[in-house]
Amino acid sequence: MAQDAQRLKTILSSAPVVPVIVHDDVSTARALAEALVAGGLANLEVTLRTPNALKVMAEMAKVPGAVVGSGTCRKLDDLKASEDAGCQFMVSPGAPVKLLEAAEQVSIPLLPGIASPTEAMTASLMGYAYLKFFPAEAMGGAPVLKSFASPLPDLTFCPTGGIDIEKAKTYLALPNVICVGGSWVVPDAAIKAGDFDKIQKLAAGAATLKG
Repeated sequence: MAQDAQRLKTILSSAPVVPVIVHDDVSTARALAEALVAGGLANLEVTLRTPNALKVMAEMAKVPGAVVGSGTCRKLDDLKASEDAGCQFMVSPGAPVKLLEAAEQVSIPLLPGIASPTEAMTASLMGYAYLKFFPAEAMGGAPVLKSFASPLPDLTFCPTGGIDIEKAKTYLALPNVICVGGSWVVPDAAIKAGDFDKIQKLAAGAATLKG
């Protein structure tokens, strides 16, 4: 099957928030991951948007308890590189059929992004039960996902995009939401200042949200 649904469910259900991380400094990657894991957020989505993203993933994967995933996966090369970096899951911003087919060649599960019922149905027909709703706020937010529940009862979502801690609470109250993705727990200013205590506190606050 294109998506190992049970494995992805186990990962995504372990914490209510998946930090969406854009990070290029390999020297601080481990400290960042340690802070997030210590705060209770073990699932770390490191986006493939920086030159050193794969090296950052590999460093974070060394942290005990960290479940490192790759984000912004757009082609087969991204999927294979993620696998080689030691990732345990992958996330894409969209769900083109060619990418979903390519995921068959990789041993770790893909969470593809959708923004409409048609895209969700296309992914579902290819064996996907867990989907990223992106960009969540720009596409209408929690009311849209709520409206998906009745016609698409077999699909579960991880909304990402424009979500903060207050909006996360609204999403997590929906029965078809397993977790949310957010960057508010990894603010650039705190990372640049080396203030990993702050990041741990933000992670701890996010970890207490109820799904």
